[in-house]
Amino acid sequence: MAEIKNNQALSQGKKEPKTPRRGAVNEEQRREQRLMVLTPVVSMLLALIVGAVIIVCLGKNPIEGYAAMLQGSVGDLSKIGKTLERACPLIFTSLTAVFAYKCGVFNLGGEGQFIMGGCAAAYAVITFGLDGVPALLVALVMGIIFGGLWGLLPGILKITRGLNEMITTIMFNYIALYFMEFLYKNVYSDEGLPQTPAMPKSAHLVDIGPAHAGVIVAIILGIFLWYLIFRTSFGFKIRAVGLNPTAARVNGFPVRFLVLAAFVISGAVAGLGGAVELFGKTPFRLADGFGSGFGFDGVAIALIAQLNPAASIVVAIVFGMLSTGGTMMQSVIGVPTAIVDIIRGLIIIFAVAGMAMVKLPKVKAFITAMFSKDKKAEVSA
Repeated sequence: MAEIKNNQALSQGKKEPKTPRRGAVNEEQRREQRLMVLTPVVSMLLALIVGAVIIVCLGKNPIEGYAAMLQGSVGDLSKIGKTLERACPLIFTSLTAVFAYKCGVFNLGGEGQFIMGGCAAAYAVITFGLDGVPALLVALVMGIIFGGLWGLLPGILKITRGLNEMITTIMFNYIALYFMEFLYKNVYSDEGLPQTPAMPKSAHLVDIGPAHAGVIVAIILGIFLWYLIFRTSFGFKIRAVGLNPTAARVNGFPVRFLVLAAFVISGAVAGLGGAVELFGKTPFRLADGFGSGFGFDGVAIALIAQLNPAASIVVAIVFGMLSTGGTMMQSVIGVPTAIVDIIRGLIIIFAVAGMAMVKLPKVKAFITAMFSKDKKAEVSA
């Protein structure tokens, strides 16, 4: 019967529907990968150009300013180390956002989970009078556990009561912030000052090259999460739930468990970051400003990196360069450090706008036509 229908279709001049060739599918995937790489790169370049225009309007030399920024961020080993240490907490909080977003949940509580990790680490070390390597190991484990627990709470509220996780995670950020303030002002105040005693010197993270070992931990964790998300069956289930939870449920995936796991794992990553920050960077104590701004910067970095853990490391280091180099730019050409915040904000705006634009049907058709013209030109050459 199939042969008769095919013969009839051919006799009537009708063509059978064609399935996409493997080569065409691979070419489309390569094109999408190129766009994923180009979008954040172009957004950074555009932000630097706009920043240069602003610097010119202030009557300063942007080339001299950007040269000073590079000198202040990567001019020598000590400055490179400072840049990496500034980027370290951003790597942890961006990985927090990436892992949760891959499961389709919007964990905006990275900052609260980061703070609770630091609080748990400080509480364990001070309460039990620990010192040396045992203090560091207990602190890191406590950071992971309490960060995961702080992520678990909004996860439970989501799957049991249907509460919006964006609202609950932001609310938990404030609870963590005020809990930390209660600790360093009342429970463990250092001689009446609004800060905890410094962590034991023997428990500090050792320096590996120009930066402390926490930077290596953050980079290894980013690579591990990339492997977990893109190269394991558990990561496939996480991504499947993020893409279509209904289809995942129909195919037998434990959607509620995976959502909870995403909250717990992402919270544990942030909690580990809080413990690393406490034991790796001066002043080695809880005080006002600990963890401030890292959570929302991490979300921005995750979006710019297009939810790729490996790319998040690179973007976090760029943000670290902007942070450390801004002071040098201010001292050399006399512009306010707010310029760096403007550039950072522009990178976020251009990156998010670019990701939205490349998904528009007309833009995709235009890009496809451009690539096809380039390919024809290469073949004819």
